[in-house]
Amino acid sequence: MAGDPLYEHYHDTEWGVPERDSRALWEKLVLDGFQAGLAWITILRKREAFRAAFDNFDPEKVAAYGEADRARLMADAGIIRSNAKIDAAISGAKIYLAMRDAGEDFSDFCWSFTDGKVVQNRWTGDGDVPAQTELAVEVAKALKAKGFKFVGPVIVYAWIQAVGIVNDHLVTCYRHDPIRTLGG
Repeated sequence: MAGDPLYEHYHDTEWGVPERDSRALWEKLVLDGFQAGLAWITILRKREAFRAAFDNFDPEKVAAYGEADRARLMADAGIIRSNAKIDAAISGAKIYLAMRDAGEDFSDFCWSFTDGKVVQNRWTGDGDVPAQTELAVEVAKALKAKGFKFVGPVIVYAWIQAVGIVNDHLVTCYRHDPIRTLGG
């Protein structure tokens, strides 16, 4: 969304930067799930409202949400009001905590598919970037096996791009090389 200051700031400062914080990775996964069927800019414009509505994506708090919280979220015009997506966020928080309680760090899990390293793609044009990859299919299957929802390969590919597991800045983009140096 060239020309949109919010989107440009997101691209220039956040998109594709390797994220290693478990809570932040989970937040972005939830937001990408809410994006299903929508443009990312819609979610980006609502991100602060999502953070307020979901207690800053604190998994402990979100996992404890009950019917009153679901009703509150469905009445919140600042977020995407979808029962299925709200339920996926709540159940995702429970899965996140179950993983943690079993000694499985969410960040380690997410980065295990690439041995902790950023996949360095070298796309030259927007048309070269696929909607999904074998890596996204593999990660999506693993997330689904744990019980996460709204984690199909297209959503997961957008997520692993956003959190820097893959560097999908075009080689002509001024962000490609700086992100490459963060490759892990």
